[in-house]
Amino acid sequence: MKRLILFVITMAMACAPAQSQSLTKLNVGMVSAIDMLAIPVALERGYFEKRGLDVTIARPYATGVDALNALQAGETSVIQVGVPMIGAVLRGMDLVALGNFSGSATKTGSDATMAVVAREGSGIVKDDLKSLKGKKIATSFGTINHLYILALLEKAGLKPDDVTLVNTPPPDMTVALLAKGIDAFTGWDPWPIIAVKDVPGAYQVIRGGDAIAYLGFVVALRPWVEKNPETTEKFLAATSEADQWMRKNPKQAAQIGTRWIPGLKAEVAEAAMEFNVQQLDRRLSANNYRALWSAEDRLARLGVLKSTFDVNKNIDPKPILKVMKDHPELFADLPPIPANVAIGDGFVFKP
Repeated sequence: MKRLILFVITMAMACAPAQSQSLTKLNVGMVSAIDMLAIPVALERGYFEKRGLDVTIARPYATGVDALNALQAGETSVIQVGVPMIGAVLRGMDLVALGNFSGSATKTGSDATMAVVAREGSGIVKDDLKSLKGKKIATSFGTINHLYILALLEKAGLKPDDVTLVNTPPPDMTVALLAKGIDAFTGWDPWPIIAVKDVPGAYQVIRGGDAIAYLGFVVALRPWVEKNPETTEKFLAATSEADQWMRKNPKQAAQIGTRWIPGLKAEVAEAAMEFNVQQLDRRLSANNYRALWSAEDRLARLGVLKSTFDVNKNIDPKPILKVMKDHPELFADLPPIPANVAIGDGFVFKP
């Protein structure tokens, strides 16, 4: 009997390293934003390991620009990023968008996780975008924050020159508002919620409004994607499962967020998660191609970009389409993608 027990223990010890070695190592990056939480959720809940991935998460970056720099430097192989992808592609990075981490495959507008917050005495009127004229507004150049404020100004009939935009990392915006160095800022969650909570007299001017179609892509360098198709699909499947779990368990997901976003308090995380779950849709459709195209178009029209690129060359839907086909249960709680914007292999977007 003792020999049998010893044999079982020996075999278990021998198999353990082999099982560990069978996992594919993968370094990934995220930004310090609520909508990035699928990655730590998938890690903590074992969804990566379940699919044979040994994932290491790089520190939360302040913006997508920082995340892209890390990707280019080889610190990570996969990141989640939005608008900064545009500038990176135009500078020569051979990037491929493989799926969403936030946005919508079913509608053209989605920006519930974005808001403008103003300080007391700024003269900015709640829900009156025209009152932004002449104000000093913090944003993060080249990010979704920048795109959102430009869209709001355009919606109000204002030009970028009608305000003073100050390039500011999101974590510094609350401090700038408190010090009265700015009149307002535009940002993604949790920063607007933190500011309203922590800055005396601060108030939300506007939230969302479908002014833009949110850009939030899973991104990697093309050579890596071509060499790692199975790893790509496993990553997308694991994070899709994390998305679904967050849609069903927003409060528990918020708790995980407090462990990954520096300084994030539970009550703030829970409030932000209310908006975040509205945009957790990793699927791709023609709407997401249009989101990238329309972002380029707006930035070019307003003189922010000097050139654009063909979005078809930098979106590869094959991995997420395979996940959607092989694991339909991961998306069963989402609205179906309308037939007129559904895509398949060989899809070509035409503006």
